[in-house]
Amino acid sequence: MPVAKRQSVPKNFRLDPAQIARARKALGASTETETIVRALDHVIAEDERNRRAVEANQRFIRSGISIRDAFGSLAE
Repeated sequence: MPVAKRQSVPKNFRLDPAQIARARKALGASTETETIVRALDHVIAEDERNRRAVEANQRFIRSGISIRDAFGSLAE
């Protein structure tokens, strides 16, 4: 996912080096900073997907659509 140039500020964190290395490998990042930025981007994107899924589900429920069990496999 291409990321636009952002303003950054220096921060200090105490992080597990092994965890950073695993995340770096999983994300295909070349630096630790890139790893953290990509991980944050993933968390933000996941939150947005979840929010949209909840909103879509709520709209579906409010629509009043009737759902029937076509296969008779759901117990009431």
